[in-house]
Amino acid sequence: MALTGRDLVRWQNLHERRSRSGVSHPAVLVAALGAAFAGWVAWRAQVSPAAGSNAWLAGAWVGSRGEGAATTFEERWSPPLGGSMLAVSRTVSRGKMVGFEFLRVVERDGGLVYIAQPGGKTPTEFVLSELGPTRAVFENPRHDYPKRIVYELSADGGLSATIGFTKGGTPRRFEFTRESK
Repeated sequence: MALTGRDLVRWQNLHERRSRSGVSHPAVLVAALGAAFAGWVAWRAQVSPAAGSNAWLAGAWVGSRGEGAATTFEERWSPPLGGSMLAVSRTVSRGKMVGFEFLRVVERDGGLVYIAQPGGKTPTEFVLSELGPTRAVFENPRHDYPKRIVYELSADGGLSATIGFTKGGTPRRFEFTRESK
């Protein structure tokens, strides 16, 4: 049984009450601290890209839009390693590159941060707000657009990336398939 953040807060409150009352046996405190540490390690494994929680994103993903697939786009994600995933994105229209982006997902302060650099310009950060076995949602309410980025792996193995506002508006959705070798 893994401890949750709520369990850790309860343990801290109990510890504070016991220390004020003078009822704290060192062996009990050591056991509780060990359990709290084990819970923290389990929690970090659940949110860590190094633990593979979003390893499903790794790989080369390609998609297209328009008549005759006039516009193609791709994202190439490295496997999780060293608490990070790196990617590059490229959009090509009628045979010419019209956009590129450097992307990262990094561990920071016990969570994940998605960092986008469209055109190699100043990075914009989006904080993980939801993580599931095949879905990751990153948000930045202070950014003009997009405020929300969602990656989702479909049952058939396709990947969708959706950008938009946290509420309202019409999101832009990009559908990818895994590039075959």
